[in-house]
Amino acid sequence: MPGKKVLVVSGKRKTATARAVIKQGVGKVRVNKTPVEIFEPAIAREKIMEPLLQAGDSVWKQLDMDVKAQGGGYMGQAEAARMAIANGLLKWTKSSHLRTVFTEYDRTMVAGDARAKESKKVGGAGARSKEQKSYR
Repeated sequence: MPGKKVLVVSGKRKTATARAVIKQGVGKVRVNKTPVEIFEPAIAREKIMEPLLQAGDSVWKQLDMDVKAQGGGYMGQAEAARMAIANGLLKWTKSSHLRTVFTEYDRTMVAGDARAKESKKVGGAGARSKEQKSYR
């Protein structure tokens, strides 16, 4: 008896990571057990919906996606979830056309964004600032 096809894909942004489990279904997309249609805040919901809107209904309406995001802030989690969903759709469909659509819209959906906060160093308040000194 053949097993059902299940994909597990991950996405990262800053210190947030998201893991998406994708399987055959009816178009349910959940982020942290919340349906993406009612996910709050709205700006994060729109970020997460971007790959779904770019792919079109015919692609993702036959899939169920369960995304777990942790670490970082709500926007980092949203961008990590968005990357996981986009890469999951690419792996599921194996479509080069879909890859070009995603890349032309926003490359970070596919390739990720390596930028992160620079760590604080000794001798100042932040990453680059130093304590002032005067010789007078």
